[in-house]
Amino acid sequence: MSARTSPTERQKRLGSELRKMRTAAGVSAETAAGLLGVDRSRLSNIEQGIRAITEERLRSLAHACDCPDTDYVDALVAMARPASRKWWARYRDSLPAGLLDIAELEANALRMRTAHSVHIPGILQTSDHALAVFRAVVPPLPNHEVALRLAHRVERQQVLDGAAPPEYLGVIHEAALRMQFGGRAVARAQLDHLLTVSERPHISLRVITFEAGAFPGAGQTVNYAEGPVPQLDTVQVDSTHGPDFLYEEHQLTKYRAHLDWMERIALTPDRSQDFMRNIARHL
Repeated sequence: MSARTSPTERQKRLGSELRKMRTAAGVSAETAAGLLGVDRSRLSNIEQGIRAITEERLRSLAHACDCPDTDYVDALVAMARPASRKWWARYRDSLPAGLLDIAELEANALRMRTAHSVHIPGILQTSDHALAVFRAVVPPLPNHEVALRLAHRVERQQVLDGAAPPEYLGVIHEAALRMQFGGRAVARAQLDHLLTVSERPHISLRVITFEAGAFPGAGQTVNYAEGPVPQLDTVQVDSTHGPDFLYEEHQLTKYRAHLDWMERIALTPDRSQDFMRNIARHL
């Protein structure tokens, strides 16, 4: 298998999990490389996501590391299997890799929990709202890149429309609901769209009002994607340089606690719908 010049976040995550398994078991790189029949350099590339690993070698490594969690190992094997070309691959070399990694993360999530304080979740934005967001950057994006980002965002939303969509729970602060990206008409249409999608059985939206007060991570955008096993959950947060992907256990624990806190102080789904209708009515 040839080396990858630019591994995806999912490929890097697999390599990181293999390295974590090996080091937790106290198995040296030299020993692991010998067990797999590769040199140490190739093992290093596997653990960086630069090279793929076969199912046979992955299971051999798990056995050597005395990993008792068969569900976890099976999930790693699924990650290692060659994937068919997905829709986001069309944007490779045209958009930042981080945007493609977000799409892949969402496509493989079994459940998503998100929290937004200023922006509407990207996966729920109308085209007009998203267009206003993409045009409000410094330096300005060229028109062709705005068009590409808009097309990519629209395709991302298909993950919630499939035959077996993931459960989605979005916490949105009142500030985000009152932001008028694109003007009043666009903001009203965006709220109407949120009300429409919140009627779907797998989508739940909950509002944090100004009166709810303080909560941890205020102002931060959080996307918590649950994997097939808890060890493979991932947190994606936005930053000025692009998306960051976090998956160390202490980071997952921290963001689960953040989201639990925010859900406790948020309005119920029904009251959230009423709250959004009232804002839309006064626009």
